[in-house]
Amino acid sequence: MSKIKKHERTRAQESSNAIERMYITMRHLFNRGFYKPMGVSGETLREALLVLRPEIYGSIADEKAELEGLLYVIDRLPIGIEECRFINLTSDEGYANSHFEAIIPPKRRRNCYRIDAEQMNIEITRGRSEIYDILTHLTFLFVESHKIFKRVVIDDKGSTTRDWIKLEAAVLSKKKLTKPEREIAITHTANILGRTFKELTDVYPVFATAKHPERLLEIVYWLGKLAIDEVVNNNKRTVTFSPVLRERLGHHIHGERWANTIKETLKANGLLSRPIHIVSANLHSVMNTLYAPQALKTLSAKKNIFEVYEALSSSENENLRNKVTQKALQQGMIYIKDSSGTNINVQIFDTAKFDISHTDLGIKKQKESNENKPVLFVMDYAFGEQAYETIDEFLKPFGEGKDKIHLNIESISIMGKAGILEGGKGDIMIPSAHIFEGTADNYPFKNELKKEDLEAQGVDVYEGSMITVLGTSLQNKDILKFFNMSTWNVIGLEMEGAHYQKAIQAASKVRGSINPDVKVRYAYYASDNPLETGSTLASGGLGTSGVKPTYLITRKILQQIFN
Repeated sequence: MSKIKKHERTRAQESSNAIERMYITMRHLFNRGFYKPMGVSGETLREALLVLRPEIYGSIADEKAELEGLLYVIDRLPIGIEECRFINLTSDEGYANSHFEAIIPPKRRRNCYRIDAEQMNIEITRGRSEIYDILTHLTFLFVESHKIFKRVVIDDKGSTTRDWIKLEAAVLSKKKLTKPEREIAITHTANILGRTFKELTDVYPVFATAKHPERLLEIVYWLGKLAIDEVVNNNKRTVTFSPVLRERLGHHIHGERWANTIKETLKANGLLSRPIHIVSANLHSVMNTLYAPQALKTLSAKKNIFEVYEALSSSENENLRNKVTQKALQQGMIYIKDSSGTNINVQIFDTAKFDISHTDLGIKKQKESNENKPVLFVMDYAFGEQAYETIDEFLKPFGEGKDKIHLNIESISIMGKAGILEGGKGDIMIPSAHIFEGTADNYPFKNELKKEDLEAQGVDVYEGSMITVLGTSLQNKDILKFFNMSTWNVIGLEMEGAHYQKAIQAASKVRGSINPDVKVRYAYYASDNPLETGSTLASGGLGTSGVKPTYLITRKILQQIFN
């Protein structure tokens, strides 16, 4: 008798299932209005995260503490969140006009407010993706805090180890620590975290800020203290979602405000009926490409243009950046600082006000009359589902009834950062389709950008499908290998592509708001390779290696628009 082969689930299938469970659980908790991350209600989230073991969170499933993952998370959450027992996710509810000072995390544009010693409010204005992002990071943080608790509490009454007593004394001490005192505290902390003295000494300065030079010690202490309080005294940490947030989410309130402000500005400047080209990119590459050769003539004559771009991206060259900005504002650039809550600032370039042949893009002087010259509308990066909300609102006709104006959108170009599955940091990806993670929803399209447009420039270029993920911190090697090796032929992962394409397709093919043959361009440069240990997002940014691909893509987009 032949043995029946038992069907065993692969790690990729388990991971995919864990992501789906997290997604459903987070939506359920949001509808419920509150949950206790380390209680019964948070159990599914914790378990799913430990099954998934995302690459970005390193050793989350081990006994020892995870340092790179901790830094990644802390950079995306408000300073002081580790001290708060109550975390309240709110909509834009007027805190900007109060005495509360906005705390903006270094790596995420969001307003957070410390209400009192125990409570932190985080303002959600960028849709569900932002909630998933925060809840995943908080789950990681709380799992790490309980590792600390397990290593320092020695009985049911809450008695602690000598290491913990020494760490507490160092953190609560009002005076500045001397080098020997700091090293003694690091020794005790290394014991608590299950890490070496060297590992902690290496990451210590990366956690430090001007106001909090001993920030790593403070984070470890407060994470541990709240975990001890939670287990010993049953004072559970709680995450709540404000009633206004639950009522507003999904209604495009911020996206509509944002889009209307831009259309009003276009109307006020007589640009509403001109051919419009939308570019979603960072807010320096288009401006620098158009104006740097003129604004920095001397530097451009001495250096290769990519060296000029590198100089402009260096933090110490603010005077160079100011010169380019001044030139841009004199020659047709309008800057709109966001006041809608989307955190997406905008630049509008009226190309009738400058001579495109003065750039180094090899474009001849435009022959069209001023009324037919293109308008470039450059928007800063959206975040996840927010990409759908903003583009969907912008592509709608402006005004009501008989006065309704359909915008003349000629092209939409999306340049973004993405994780790559075949090459390395700084390489370029040209997608032929976007696929939604967790579903088989797919959006094939004709991409005006081709692999050969960007080849032979000293950067590797890959072409294929891209997967739009629910969150960058929800991936592991097994699931990424499956995407890459299967017939889906996925070359990279990002968070906005399918959302943009869904809005573009609806407006052009279904709702008839814009030209059905609108040209689309997508290109991404690799910020990390999540399949390579040491090359994930947690291992740090791109540095100057991101300059060349960013500008190669920007230049090609502009050449296609003007030619």
